Amino acid sequence: MTMDYCLWVCSLVLPVVLAVEETLMDSRWATTELAWTTFPESGWEEVSGYDDSMSPIRTYQVCNVRQPNQNNWLRTDFIPRRSVLRVYVELKFSVRDCASIPNIPGSCKETFNLFYYEADGDTATDASPLFRENPYVKVDTIAPDESFSLLEAGRINTKLRSFGPLSKAGFYLAFQDLGACMSLISVRVFFKKCSTTIANFAVFPETATGAEATSLVIAPGACVSSAMEVSVPLKLYCNGDGEWMVPVGSCTCIAGFEPSGENTQCQACSPGTFKSKYGEGSCSPCPPNSRAATRGVNVCPCLTGFSRADSDPPDTACTTIPSSPQNVISSVNETSLSLEWDEPVDTGGRSDLVYNVVCKKCLSRGVPCTRCDDNVDIAPRRLGLRQRKVVVRNLLAHTPYSFEVQAVNGVSGKTALAPRFSTVNITTNQAAPSAVPTVHLMKSTADTLSLSWLPPETPNGVILDYEIKYYERGQGMSHTVTAQHSSAKVEGLRAATPYVVQVRARTVAGYGRYSNPMDFSTSLHSKEGLSLSTSLHSKEGLSLSTSLHSDPQRSVQDQLPLIVGSATAGLVVIVALVVMAVVCLKKQHSGSELEYTEKLQQYISPGMKVYIDPFTYEDPNEAVHEFAKEIDISCVKIEEVIGAGEFGEVCRGRLKQASRREAVVAIKTLKAGYTERQRRDFLAEASIMGQFDHPNVIRLEGVLTRSCPVLIITEFMENGALDSFLRLNDGRFNMTQLVGMLRGIAAGMKYLADMNYVHRDLAARNILVNSNLVCKVSDFGLSRFLDDTSADPTYTSSLGGKIPIRWTAPEAIAFRKFTTASDVWSYGIVMWEVVSYGERPYWDMSNQDVMTAVEQDYRLPPPMDCPMVLHQLMLECWVKERNLRPKFCRIVGTLDKLLRNAASLKVVTSNQCGDLLQVGGTLPGHHRKSPDEGSQEIVRQQMSQTLPIRV
Repeated sequence: MTMDYCLWVCSLVLPVVLAVEETLMDSRWATTELAWTTFPESGWEEVSGYDDSMSPIRTYQVCNVRQPNQNNWLRTDFIPRRSVLRVYVELKFSVRDCASIPNIPGSCKETFNLFYYEADGDTATDASPLFRENPYVKVDTIAPDESFSLLEAGRINTKLRSFGPLSKAGFYLAFQDLGACMSLISVRVFFKKCSTTIANFAVFPETATGAEATSLVIAPGACVSSAMEVSVPLKLYCNGDGEWMVPVGSCTCIAGFEPSGENTQCQACSPGTFKSKYGEGSCSPCPPNSRAATRGVNVCPCLTGFSRADSDPPDTACTTIPSSPQNVISSVNETSLSLEWDEPVDTGGRSDLVYNVVCKKCLSRGVPCTRCDDNVDIAPRRLGLRQRKVVVRNLLAHTPYSFEVQAVNGVSGKTALAPRFSTVNITTNQAAPSAVPTVHLMKSTADTLSLSWLPPETPNGVILDYEIKYYERGQGMSHTVTAQHSSAKVEGLRAATPYVVQVRARTVAGYGRYSNPMDFSTSLHSKEGLSLSTSLHSKEGLSLSTSLHSDPQRSVQDQLPLIVGSATAGLVVIVALVVMAVVCLKKQHSGSELEYTEKLQQYISPGMKVYIDPFTYEDPNEAVHEFAKEIDISCVKIEEVIGAGEFGEVCRGRLKQASRREAVVAIKTLKAGYTERQRRDFLAEASIMGQFDHPNVIRLEGVLTRSCPVLIITEFMENGALDSFLRLNDGRFNMTQLVGMLRGIAAGMKYLADMNYVHRDLAARNILVNSNLVCKVSDFGLSRFLDDTSADPTYTSSLGGKIPIRWTAPEAIAFRKFTTASDVWSYGIVMWEVVSYGERPYWDMSNQDVMTAVEQDYRLPPPMDCPMVLHQLMLECWVKERNLRPKFCRIVGTLDKLLRNAASLKVVTSNQCGDLLQVGGTLPGHHRKSPDEGSQEIVRQQMSQTLPIRV
């Protein structure tokens, strides 16, 4: 397709606008003699005449045809060019036919010549410049379409000529007669221009044409009132005929305004209507329970008593809080309570209904009830319940309680209305005491153990006595004794024998639960001695017990085991002190979560950095100021828009701070009209990035939260996203360079994994590349904190969250469980993207087909020229059992070995096919890119008929 054809097609989108002509000189305007310069005087003669509409005009004529060698010149007055580059000359003239003139020599002509001469001012005289072709510039020889004879007088010819480029202040026109009989009736000099126009909601000014007939003059545009740029730069091209063409860039109406005037203006939405987004859509009536009293609103405010949740789009109806739950039923069992209820009659118009259960303890009549202690257990939880049933445990016996069952939804707390609730009042029954906390060994002899313990935390009445159960470790038969107080001596024991001891309390309601089993040993000799006893309790009730006796006759060899035991007990005491110190720190914590974490790390693992989820902060501003540096607006200069993000535009700019060199940076902006939730989510990414410091993770320079718009400043990555960069440079890198990119990505992910951070959206599109081909992990919008307090650390995504199917591990798709192992699966897909130079994983298969194929153990085949070791590493990343996938530290080590041993990268896999690869076998077909429809049908048939070989 040629450039001319492209320009022609592009011009079709513009409204039809006729070219505008503006006259510089017109001899018909003369009201007196023209008095142009003639040479010689016997040549051209000024006379009065009439134009084709019979209006009187001044004309010039010449008819010296009977005299040979004619050279008659006529020059106009100085004509200012007014900065135009090309002018047009319209000539009206008549010429007599030489054949109609008798007795004339053969030198008779029927043509004349048109010249022009440029000058910086009106400096020409009767003799200067000389009347000859140089210094005059010839435009053309003018010939008539029709000449006339005496019998056919009145035939007027019209000719149009143009010339340029012009560079001086003005010019003269000159006409040369070489022996014609003619009359120059009128001369009009003008230029063409493109008139002011509006295209794509942008105004383009009046623009003169270029120097050549084929020139395109660029005219910059500006958005009409109440419009904004959606693509830049804004410009139109004015061609040589004075017509607009090739529009570049566009504007659109801002939120609260709609197109009008045949899409040339943006008018404000009328009262009662709104428009929430920019674009060419029309205003819509306000949703139910909202009203717009003014013009040009992008959100209709809710009526009193109604509101929208932070996640509600502006075009949704305003809703209110629900009514109170119905039919609350309580069932008391000693110190436990079961509560059930029915949903409210009115849900407030919302479907996100949840319940809160508030427990209050009422100890004295006439005194307000107070909130229950933290030890009261409400299962499954106190707040945010979706089911309508809870079980309450650990209440005090014989105590009145009041329970509020609140119904809340997404707008509870948004309005001035307090949550509505139903109340139930109960009194607990008598209950057995709770378990004895722990048992201590005070003294031991060869046949006795002296014990003490603390009373139960909740006795639920008067303690009548305690029961002590003991038995030899490893023996099934147990014995019991009773005690009236919290201490007792157990006698009649065997010497040097370990015993397991448990204690429980009794009230009128019966026995409570036994304490945890504790191990104590009797001594070897009958003489009493002081005993240092330390117990380390585990979930199974095992304990470590050591007794050191003061017998001066005991040999060093006999005492050695006791000395070792005492040392071990001392170590346990130190550990216990550290744990107590941590507990104290936690109780004293009233500031930010970061302060507590830093103090905790000083006791547990100095130097280890742990990622902190910014969403744990009640105030998002506290999180962003904790982890990100606030930059002054004067240090930032935005140069151009380079893209669009979820929250606004992405720009390139410069950052100049004191004592630092000016740097090119990327600038993310928060678009106008944002909600508080959008601002929080926007700054949350900065709070996440600010915690990272690694050469393969995108670096945060700082934030601007006190400016408008709110900005996030990061380092600038010249080559953009990895997937598009690879597609633009298909085949230009050697395998060592590609492995180097993969190594950088793996190093960045290892760093994040070491910080207990799960990315959840690792893909080539979220990897940025700088000018040195260094790859850096970016885009932390989907990632969340990895909780490693359990044996199987996972992150559970929110319901309805979008998952990138082609990059996500099967357990994350099926169960919404994200781990570092699921990031490893995604890394395997990134490896495939890099080696295939940005090919789309699974080609054009649907997401459902991809999930079915992966579940049946089909995996992506090796891309063209893929080294065998790389595809093997991909397959290891795609193992179904997540615990068998390699860690990122091992991936980095493997890639380092490959880079040191480049020969291993030359062994290429033999299965260069475009079809899916089943673990343990291959499918037919060999393709460079995505398979055709026939091949994909073969894949589907194989998937339905073949028994998969599991990973």
